[in-house]
Formats: sequence, C-alpha cells, structure tokens
Amino acid sequence: MALTKLKRRKRIKMRIRRHVSGTQERPRMSVFRSNKGIYVQLIDDLNGKTLVAADSREKTGEDAKKVAKAEDAKKVTKAGDAKKVTKAGDAKKVTKTLQAKQVGKLIAEKSLEKGISTVVFDRNGYLYHGRVKALADAAREAGLKF
Repeated sequence: MALTKLKRRKRIKMRIRRHVSGTQERPRMSVFRSNKGIYVQLIDDLNGKTLVAADSREKTGEDAKKVAKAEDAKKVTKAGDAKKVTKAGDAKKVTKTLQAKQVGKLIAEKSLEKGISTVVFDRNGYLYHGRVKALADAAREAGLKF
C-alpha cells in the first residue's frame, strides 16, 4: 500500500534525525513549512532548548515587497525585454519563496547576534527545493555556515 505524503515525510524526517543533532556551539537549524508560512528555529538537542527562532509572520510586508521589486527589475534588465517594471506605488504580491528568503536572512541576523555562526541544517523531511532551498541560500548569503 502506498504511503501518504505525511507518512512518507515522517519516515524521511526520522531517517535524517538519526544522523543530525545540534549542540550549543553548532545547533540544529530545523525548518517547518506550512501552507501559509515558513518557520525556522535553532535547537540545542543536548539541553532540549530553542536558541533562536524566526518565521514568515515576523518579517513580511514592506521589506518583502522591496525585494520583489528589485528582483523584477533584475529580470527585466537581464532578459532585455520591454516588460513593464512595477512602479514604486504598485503593490507587488509577496510570494512564499520571497518570504522564505526574508526568514533566512532574519534567522542568520538573529543567530549572528547571539554568537552562533555554524549550524547543522535539518530540512525536516522536505525536499531541498523551492522554499526550503530559498531559506537555506538566504541564510548562507547572510553569513551562516552549514
């Protein structure tokens, strides 16, 4: 009998967790992806404590819209198209991938403030693709090592 998506993800998650654990010096960066948002936390598994946490509800809105407009401008200049770039007053839809990038930058900033520069990445059974990859890449760009 075929497994449901949730059961399959749970199996993969447990397989990953056998090999990945976090310490005080190098915590586990655990990602949770829901339909509406993305959540990430740095966990010390030895003490069972969350050291730093961030989610897409914290840093959305104006910052994400600025990033979206900047990326639109880059696409137009790279492609050389005659497409219209959104004006400064237009409301740009904030995609979940852009939210994930913002959360990646936010978790990196918070962890570097606390003196944490290296982590172990736990994708929590999700494929390393899309929002999970965007979050990880943004965290790396912001200075987190994993």
